[in-house]
Amino acid sequence: MRVGRVLGRKLGRRSVQGIRFRLGLAMALGLLPILLLGVIQTEAEFRKQEQERRIDLQLAAERSASEAKARINSTVVLLQALTPEGVGFFCEARLTALASRMDAITSLARYSATGAPVCASRDAGQAQDDESVLGQAWHRRLSEGEDVVMQRSADGEYLIVAVRWERPMGAFQGALAARVPLRVLQPDIRDPALPPGSQAALTDGAGNILIATDPAPFALKRARQAEGWTERARAGAAVMFEARDAQGRRHVYGGAPLAGQDVFVLLSAPAPGLLSWARLNPFGTLLLPLAAWLTAFAAVMLLSERIVVRWLDYLERVAAIYARGRFSIRPVQAEHAPAEIRTLARTLGQLGETITRRDKDILDALEEKDALLREIHHRVKNNLQIISSLLSMQQRAVTDPGARAALGDTRQRITALAQIYRVLYQSEDIREADADTFLRELVGQLIAGEAVRGPLVTTSIEADPLIIDPDKLAPLALWLVEAVSNAQKHAFAGRGGELKVRFKVDGDTSVLEVEDDGPGLDDAIEAGVGRTLMMAFAKQLRGEARIVPAPGGGSIARLTFVTPEAREAAHVREVAAFRLSGTAPQA
Repeated sequence: MRVGRVLGRKLGRRSVQGIRFRLGLAMALGLLPILLLGVIQTEAEFRKQEQERRIDLQLAAERSASEAKARINSTVVLLQALTPEGVGFFCEARLTALASRMDAITSLARYSATGAPVCASRDAGQAQDDESVLGQAWHRRLSEGEDVVMQRSADGEYLIVAVRWERPMGAFQGALAARVPLRVLQPDIRDPALPPGSQAALTDGAGNILIATDPAPFALKRARQAEGWTERARAGAAVMFEARDAQGRRHVYGGAPLAGQDVFVLLSAPAPGLLSWARLNPFGTLLLPLAAWLTAFAAVMLLSERIVVRWLDYLERVAAIYARGRFSIRPVQAEHAPAEIRTLARTLGQLGETITRRDKDILDALEEKDALLREIHHRVKNNLQIISSLLSMQQRAVTDPGARAALGDTRQRITALAQIYRVLYQSEDIREADADTFLRELVGQLIAGEAVRGPLVTTSIEADPLIIDPDKLAPLALWLVEAVSNAQKHAFAGRGGELKVRFKVDGDTSVLEVEDDGPGLDDAIEAGVGRTLMMAFAKQLRGEARIVPAPGGGSIARLTFVTPEAREAAHVREVAAFRLSGTAPQA
């Protein structure tokens, strides 16, 4: 999980820091002013649409109550025309006649400044002869100076329309009032220009419903949502607000003054949904800059991928192949890339060719050096063999036993050195040799050289493979020569026997043992020159040499030393050869 998070952070960082993201970000920032302008225009369009909706609703409300407005206005005109006539003998008859002719008026009445009825149409007179209107709000407002006042009657069935009656000098003399049935003021919602599902209502100055085509939309779930709309309408503002009715349905409301300051018309229409044209239409001004912004951003991302990023990825893969040592690959597919990418690809290809030529020159030089070293090793081996042959001839000519033994020991040491050079120039890598092969050949040669002059000696060799360089192989070989020579002199002299050679590699420690089945340890061995040489060769290998008794009789010469580190020359040569011989298809 931790590896996944680290990899995710690396990939995320790479994608954010990449060319494609940066080009897209630069283009997005460059086109941002256009997008911001579109946002500003969209906001302005929303405001414009909102204002138009307010005006449309106000006009629709006024159209729905146009007939009611005409009836109220005609009633006001009639009352204002009757006011100067004053009180006469025929007041009641005249008012009765007028009330009977007017469809929108059920009664007419004149009241004094104290609110007492002066005269009234017959129907009204029978009900109001002894009623005073002094305490009613509409009479008080007229007495305070208002010209026209409208108010719903106490029984809720009528609209009282009253005008101020003044003396010639302007003093308040009374009022002339008409009772208009609210049913004749019912708004008309049959106009096809009204929004679908519209309902209309007349309200008083406080916003209370006088009459409505359908009371349900005007029964608000939260009354405070409609507070103050009549004051805004009186101030001349276009009124529009949204609210929910008692059933939770959303409606949009538009209101306007209908008659004076006391009667208003309120229109209700279903609120448009989020996906309605009324809400989506303003977004049209944003779509064009937004589409341009998205198109430009997508184009930059796509084109940067097609023109730049994919070619850089391709060259990155080629460079990764070069990093693995395969310089035979050439970025030939980049010939279809833009000019700058082609130049980079050619430069990368030239780099591969240069490295290939350099590696070939180095490998040729190494091969030439190997050939020279092999020739040198071969000649050194031949010279050492000549010296060994001369010493052998001299050994046969010498009669002194001590001199013969000394010449024989020297000849064996030279033979061991010659064997080293022979193994090196015959091996695949002249800078190292396999200890297993070398030890077997050297022991066989040492035993075979003495077999013609003494009893039979049998050998058994157990050796682990170990790649070792000549610097370590020489003291190892010379130590083995001294150990075998001691066994031949002191264990097998005049009797023969069995010689066991064991070479074991155990991690950082290697052990070489030479075991014989002779009589055992001899003081001459401990004090001889061979023992001294064996100790010296052990020090060269950073080890130690000991001679211990064998479990079954005889003795064991044991060399314990630090395992030489294997060189990496073979690996280097393999890599160099692979670079030149790599035949993978071109990328």
